[in-house]
Amino acid sequence: MDIRVLQPSDIPHVQSTNITNLPENYFLKYYLYHALCWPQLSFVAVDTARPQRTPYDPPKIVGYVLAKMEEEPVNGVQHGHITSLSVMRTHRRLGLAEKLMRQSRMANVWHGEIERAMVETFNASYVSLHVRMSNIAALRLYRDTLGFMVEKIEPKYYADGEDAYSMKMDLGFIREKALDEDLDEGDE
Repeated sequence: MDIRVLQPSDIPHVQSTNITNLPENYFLKYYLYHALCWPQLSFVAVDTARPQRTPYDPPKIVGYVLAKMEEEPVNGVQHGHITSLSVMRTHRRLGLAEKLMRQSRMANVWHGEIERAMVETFNASYVSLHVRMSNIAALRLYRDTLGFMVEKIEPKYYADGEDAYSMKMDLGFIREKALDEDLDEGDE
């Protein structure tokens, strides 16, 4: 399995994954907007075990995380937002959703590439997301594994009328770690 930055050529496959797995679907231009405006914030999981039949065979996208920066934050505080996370049913229970969210390339250090890019590139203070109240597996991932906190309940957030947990994770610790790394490099 390979996890890499979303490329514009992946967008039709990401949309297919979205349509297959989630009731909230987006137009192709919405994915393209994310890829062009915030190229370092969205990732895909590619099944590399599937052999290519031809050189033109597209990669098998089995999951994605689509993230962005809020363009006009209500409270005036710059922050990121996880728009959508999905993994194909055939590839669930392999830790792909967590890997997509974390993008942990440093052993034993929680240093999500998405969140780090939000802080370093866009000066984000926090990252937010919404999750269906009925999606217990996602709630556990976000809250218990990744450290998001439930901020509030948004009534009838989804088109089908289901309520959502509005969740948030402070990114101050990443900013502090980046400053510490900069100081350490300056000492050398």
